[in-house]
Amino acid sequence: MTQAIDAVAPARPSHVRIVGAVSAAHFVSHYYILLLAPLMPFVRAEYGVSYTEIGFAFAAFNVVSAVLQTPAGFLIDRLGARVLLIAGLLVGAAAFAVVGLVHSFWLLVAMFGVAGIANTVYHPADYALLSHHVPAERIGQAFSVHTFAGMLGSAVTPPAVLMMQSVWGWRGAMIGSAMLGLAAAAILTLTPEPETVRPAAQKSEGGRADWQLLLSAPILLNLLFFFLLAAMNFGLYNYSVVAFGALYGTPVETANAALTGNLLLTAIGVLAGGLLVARTRRHGLVASLGLAVAAAFTLLFAEIDLGTAALIAAMSAAGFASGIIMPSRDMIVRAVTPPGSFGKVFGFVTTGFNIGGIVAPLLFGAIMDHGSPRLVFLTVAALTAVAILTVATRPNRPAAE
Repeated sequence: MTQAIDAVAPARPSHVRIVGAVSAAHFVSHYYILLLAPLMPFVRAEYGVSYTEIGFAFAAFNVVSAVLQTPAGFLIDRLGARVLLIAGLLVGAAAFAVVGLVHSFWLLVAMFGVAGIANTVYHPADYALLSHHVPAERIGQAFSVHTFAGMLGSAVTPPAVLMMQSVWGWRGAMIGSAMLGLAAAAILTLTPEPETVRPAAQKSEGGRADWQLLLSAPILLNLLFFFLLAAMNFGLYNYSVVAFGALYGTPVETANAALTGNLLLTAIGVLAGGLLVARTRRHGLVASLGLAVAAAFTLLFAEIDLGTAALIAAMSAAGFASGIIMPSRDMIVRAVTPPGSFGKVFGFVTTGFNIGGIVAPLLFGAIMDHGSPRLVFLTVAALTAVAILTVATRPNRPAAE
């Protein structure tokens, strides 16, 4: 009887578990990126350091990630994505555990550099695993779930960290967060790896051939595209509240509600984008249209005081438009990536996120320091327009199907 029921019941696709495990790792990676921000006042008070000195920890994390992520992609293609993703989770967890256990500010800075090394494996390993094991007709949805999990990690970090801090102190919050990385590593270790649905890579012709691939026009345009997305999102996420206040006298509560709506609808847009990429191959068009809508709303913010309800609605709509493009963004990169090169290519192009994280604070900080809040929105819109050009003018290359 049981055998009969098993025969009738639809089998769960073999790739579903690996998508869940990889998404859990992506959740942790975004959680770790924001881990220090909610704890800054407590770290500063204990060590008696300035915010500039705490900034050394952020700089160590981002600079190490930017420099080493492409080499990590090469290692992933050579040694395997799964083992290096597990290693990254363990190294990141160990770094934050040391921060919680050892009383030394400069060791904290050093451990954030170590966490930056761990951070280098997430994007190249995640995309390599998904591209190797998820069928082509499901890959867009897998990318959307993966991206959504990362955004969810960002969203839960501040309340989760502050809750642990209220019970165990900031050091306990660091140690508790380290346990999260261990849990994700255990999940990934225990998850059976499904059969490979992508063809194996041909043997590389050597380092020159690999770098010719990375420095080709389609890949460089994707690197620029990721940089622009990171910079425009940084500007909107981190400076919209103060810019609305300076430009229109928008209350902080209203501006924060609008930003929350933007972030929430971005996450929902990612899931909607996952459904959309399964129904079209025109990923460049989807990305261009979504970015155009987001740019139009951003120009609106620069010129018109919308009032409370309209501002929240418009920011939310802009977030949905930004979110819906993200699975298409990943599909665009996948389409120009030869089999067996997912680690190095995704590692290279997602370095744009780190470069954007280094450049954007200087750019938007200078804009606000010069008393030009309207220019925050105009700059975001200009970056979005350039991003559209990188998608619309990208050279074609045989897809890696």
